[in-house]
Amino acid sequence: MKELGEKFKETREKTGISLEEAAVDLGYKVSQLEEIENGSYKDFKDKFLLKTIISDYAKYLGFDPEEIIDEFNTFVFESTSKIPIDEIAKASKNVNKDTDDQIASPYTATEEPKKVPLIIIISLVALLIVFIVILCYNLFFKDEGSSSFNVSYVVGGTYEKC
Repeated sequence: MKELGEKFKETREKTGISLEEAAVDLGYKVSQLEEIENGSYKDFKDKFLLKTIISDYAKYLGFDPEEIIDEFNTFVFESTSKIPIDEIAKASKNVNKDTDDQIASPYTATEEPKKVPLIIIISLVALLIVFIVILCYNLFFKDEGSSSFNVSYVVGGTYEKC
């Protein structure tokens, strides 16, 4: 990153552009361009903003922005790829353990089917058996001549039973 910053600074100074003028033309802070020229990329919290500024600054100074961004990406990859594979695997296992306890998003969470308690099922089956027994008793074991209820109605003002 330091080499890239020095390349920018050297080109800017050769063209006779001051750091303040470049900052005004690009719409960035002087301190941002100064940090890029010094190679202190760690001062930027947002790496995407840093990448955008580098690309804009490269165009401004006449460089091919794609080549500059490729250099930047190579630098960032080299500085972040020095973590041993074993530690990455270990960290990913720990992340998976931690995510099991987290609350899932309502858009990605899968609901488990709700289970009906056994006591409710037994109660419903028992009620169904009682209903069938009463129905069978009324159909097969009751005298057909006797009625368990009387129908009465009013005809012409008199009360009659059937």
